[in-house]
Amino acid sequence: MFLYVCLGTRDPARARAFYDTVLGSLGISRCPVEQDGFGEWSGWGHYERDGAEQLALWLCPPFDGGLATPGNGVMLALKAQTLEAVQAFYRAALENGGSCEGPPGWRPQYNADFYAAYVRDPDGNKLAAVCRGIWPPQSTP
Repeated sequence: MFLYVCLGTRDPARARAFYDTVLGSLGISRCPVEQDGFGEWSGWGHYERDGAEQLALWLCPPFDGGLATPGNGVMLALKAQTLEAVQAFYRAALENGGSCEGPPGWRPQYNADFYAAYVRDPDGNKLAAVCRGIWPPQSTP
């Protein structure tokens, strides 16, 4: 369904440092692109054949030159393979300028196997790391 998602940033260098570490905790690396034509853009995820095949998260200053601001109600949820990856994501975010929007834990209001952590990046964009398919103690599918 999605080709890519783009979030605005006021500070591309700070965003790169934050996302390299935070997404790295989930096993997601920066897209291998040449800077020609990308300017201050940075991307993470899958990017092949000059973008003809991609599933990526991109960060850049807004095209209109205005201030990058987070959207009210906008959140990007990222898949985590393990509970430990969710915890590592959360720690990495807080250690690299992010803020807490909900510590790692079970969210049974969404589903019995829904384990997540919620953070904001240094620009205020809301992110989640979610692990599904692992059941909490004393719970069965």
